[in-house]
Amino acid sequence: LEILVTILNVNDHSPVFARANLTAALPEDTKVNTTVVAREDLSAADADLDTIFYELTTIVPGTAGYFAIKGVNNPEIYLQKALDYEKIKSTTLVLYARDRPVGSTDTTNTATATINIIIEQADTKPPWFLPCTFTNADKSICISSPYTGRVNLSEMSTEPLVLQPGPIYAIDPDYVINEKIVYSIVGGNADKVFSVDADTGNLTMNRAATAPDSYLLQVMATQVNNIQKYSVASVEIKVINKSDHAPSFESRVYNGTVFVSLAPRSFVFQTGHPSSPLMIRAVDDDFPDV
Repeated sequence: LEILVTILNVNDHSPVFARANLTAALPEDTKVNTTVVAREDLSAADADLDTIFYELTTIVPGTAGYFAIKGVNNPEIYLQKALDYEKIKSTTLVLYARDRPVGSTDTTNTATATINIIIEQADTKPPWFLPCTFTNADKSICISSPYTGRVNLSEMSTEPLVLQPGPIYAIDPDYVINEKIVYSIVGGNADKVFSVDADTGNLTMNRAATAPDSYLLQVMATQVNNIQKYSVASVEIKVINKSDHAPSFESRVYNGTVFVSLAPRSFVFQTGHPSSPLMIRAVDDDFPDV
């Protein structure tokens, strides 16, 4: 008597990931569609030899939509939306492996793998001159106002010039990277009257200004590691006649008289002289003829 026995494969094993927990790091300027975690690092095995179905979820609020898998049977994770370090610095993904399709009424065995994604800041922004004002809501662009200062005609200052709203200073807004910045004058420096310290940004004089004209300098801040990352700020230096004397009022006390119900912009008259408008005058010994 010949008896043929057929062994039926019962779905009694769950899929198994080779690595149930892994971490991947990528810079924020990673291009969309780039593979983040390879398929061979994520594929699950099933002792029942069933086809594995994958599903990727995100458990960190506000980070959904950045990553996806290539297909229901391909667990390779890729970037599907551009990153911004200011918005997302890390996230945690959960990859499900099932031996039946999602929604199947058959008995389904499931395994999970946790993928931690670390976003690294990239060198994406040029230097910012400070102080500056943000021009957009996500604070990715900061515009500085021109610097201003003044020097005396025919006089060479030996100290760094005092500027408004502050000294020349620039930072790398990619603050985690914080690349070194150097300064140079790239325009407006007729006769090489001024110099800028490459490391500090201090503006000094090489010689005296001989004409009462303003200088409109263009100062560039450049990252040492990448000369294509730079910004240019305007510095207006006014040349003025030296002032040795402070202005002074001709009198320490002025007395005036006004009348009830006078219309706006009416004259105030000198007390005791109702027909003479009150005049307040100051003099400056630097300008004796004025």
